[in-house]
Amino acid sequence: MPHQASAPEHRTSTTERGSFAHAHCTCGWAGPARRSRDKARTDAEQHESAG
Repeated sequence: MPHQASAPEHRTSTTERGSFAHAHCTCGWAGPARRSRDKARTDAEQHESAG
C-alpha cells in the first residue's frame, strides 16, 4: 500500500505588537493583522478546529 502524506499539524500561536495581536500556525496560515488579543486567540482556536 502506498504511503500517504499526512496533513500538516496545526499548532497555532499569537504574536503581540503593542496592544494588537496576530495569530499564525505552523501550517503557514496567518490570521488577520491588528486584532485584539482575545480576537487573535479566537481566530487561532477556530483555525485549529477547522483543520
